[in-house]
Amino acid sequence: MTKKKKIKKEPDAIDKVVDYFLENIDNPQDLFKGNTIFQEFTKKLTERMLNTEIKDYLETDENHNKRNGNTQKTIITKNGSIAIDVPRDRNSTFEPVIIPKRQRRFDNFDQKVISLYARGMTISDIKAQLQEFYHGAEISESLISQITDDVIEEVKMWQTKPLEKIYPIVYFDCIVVKVKQDKRIINKAVYLALGINLDGLKDILGMWISENEGAKFWLNNLTEMKNRGLQDILVACSDNLTGMSDAIEAVFPKTQHQLCIVHQIRNSLKFVPYKDRKLVANDLKSIYTAINEEIALVALDHFSEKWNKKYPQITKSWKNNWNNLIIFLEYPQEFRRIIYTTNAIESVNSQLRKVIKNKKIFPNDASVFKIFYLAFQNMVKKWTMPIQNWGSAISHLMIKFEDRVNLS
Repeated sequence: MTKKKKIKKEPDAIDKVVDYFLENIDNPQDLFKGNTIFQEFTKKLTERMLNTEIKDYLETDENHNKRNGNTQKTIITKNGSIAIDVPRDRNSTFEPVIIPKRQRRFDNFDQKVISLYARGMTISDIKAQLQEFYHGAEISESLISQITDDVIEEVKMWQTKPLEKIYPIVYFDCIVVKVKQDKRIINKAVYLALGINLDGLKDILGMWISENEGAKFWLNNLTEMKNRGLQDILVACSDNLTGMSDAIEAVFPKTQHQLCIVHQIRNSLKFVPYKDRKLVANDLKSIYTAINEEIALVALDHFSEKWNKKYPQITKSWKNNWNNLIIFLEYPQEFRRIIYTTNAIESVNSQLRKVIKNKKIFPNDASVFKIFYLAFQNMVKKWTMPIQNWGSAISHLMIKFEDRVNLS
């Protein structure tokens, strides 16, 4: 047999580029530092694409338009800052696609800035990180602020987004931040609404910021949610927020308002000395672990007889809030675990605290909305599965509220 003659393979385009690089530099390590040949390649490639763009544009322009030289601009790329020549036309109607007018960033630069900001990094930390990534490119803090400020428009759209008609459960809670206002630094509360929809999926429904709360404050917030399409909430869960019960009664009169049992226990133990705390906590447990309201009332009476002389404020607090504390006892165990505490939204607050731990003071309300909104977007991406035991819970709700829950 005669051996087949091997055909020499021609180098492909990438090989030719590599050969060109290696033939035109003395030290290959120079490729990875300073004003590299990569920068020159990016410059030539970008300019070539821009020239192709304007050529195609002028060939289809019916106004006898012509080229009118170039203008220079500096763009930020992953290989550092690069000065490029951008072609112009006489009528100034040419709009480049590869590098649009007024854009000076390349390689998803804006998305990188926003991603770092959403993780809680400060402006100066972001600048240092980007300069390292973009090989020392000149990146100002004002540019970073401008990019993150563009998010405010997204926040405004998000705050008015349509809501689903019904959310079986909505949790309300707040997180306190320090904000500059009128040349003072004050504490402000950011109030959040976390909804569970009919599929058992979580979503942030609203965010409001205020120095004070009350019935009027919550009336405005709940009315806003109703105007966005929300028609019904089966169970609203919250701490004993001022004015919340009255506002819910006014806007969603059929909604049950369950106060967080965990918060109620904490408040009850707040003024109990350490030596009695474990005993008091055990006796309180017999109330909220009761099979039904009747047995819970008996347990409360026993607690009152034992502890009223020493801690009368505990029994008084439970009796004053009783109607809103024992709603969860109407439900099976699977659903009780979902609504007797606001842990679901406190988990959100915990993640927010991690994001803002480096931001001791916010310059204004808008900066608070901006970083919270970006943090929410990262959270929502992970909320793809129904909450635990949702199948059992929704089955019970469909029977209990058959006239209000419709899955079809």
